[in-house]
Amino acid sequence: MSKRHRGLWIGFSLVLSVTLLCLFAPWLAPFDPLAVPRGSESKSLTPPDPLHLLGTDVLGRDLFSRVLYGGRVSIAIGFGVEIFAAAIGLLIGLLAGYYGGWLDSALMRFTDIVMAFPSLILAIGLIAVFQAPGLDKVFLVLTLLGWTTIARVMRGEVLSVKSRDYIQSARALGVRDIAIIVRYVLPNSTGPFLVAATIGVGGNIVAEAGLSFLGLGAQSPTISWGSMLAEGQTFLIAAPWVAVFPGLMLMLVVLGVNLLGDGLRDLLDPRIKR
Repeated sequence: MSKRHRGLWIGFSLVLSVTLLCLFAPWLAPFDPLAVPRGSESKSLTPPDPLHLLGTDVLGRDLFSRVLYGGRVSIAIGFGVEIFAAAIGLLIGLLAGYYGGWLDSALMRFTDIVMAFPSLILAIGLIAVFQAPGLDKVFLVLTLLGWTTIARVMRGEVLSVKSRDYIQSARALGVRDIAIIVRYVLPNSTGPFLVAATIGVGGNIVAEAGLSFLGLGAQSPTISWGSMLAEGQTFLIAAPWVAVFPGLMLMLVVLGVNLLGDGLRDLLDPRIKR
């Protein structure tokens, strides 16, 4: 492993490890994450021990099982939102950068308007419009707000690519615009797009956690790291593990995503020298 790409592999390992742990939660979790123990089995706010590796919450539920199942929701939102947001941003960036003129101006001014509002505050306002909060609303709102960076990145890259000689030659030969975009422009613009989309996953996970922490995201009995942080904030002094472990998992995933995005930038951009 070269020093230049060490961050890439560390980030990839972190994201892959946590994702696999959460993906195989039904087989790895020792307890039902929603089951509330009764009678003698109830162990409220138990610190980590051999039976409960990460301790228990105020209702006696196993935190290790809940962290694994909560990660499934948080990571799924992170990647799922970015797939749709990246597709929207890719299309807008391609159209604006390639055709230019009034279309470019209209699309970029609309992008500027969306980017002008603080994302979290705007997300809270949009979710408040719905009668009941939930992860489906979070998914929709984050998708509608998350495409702007991708659109900006793609537009800049397309503007650079379309001015190159081979694009001008293809136009002179009468090649249709759609063919030029698919064969030449898009393949030569994917580097910055992949980097921006990867980093966007981390932003989506943090945004979902923030909205769930405020009570606008995952609703009981659905578990996410954000809702677990909200449940654990009351016990930060008496039982800090209730909030520390879901927060630690959230931090590791976001750190891994950011390292992965930074490593991809170094790998795909030959102009960057360390």
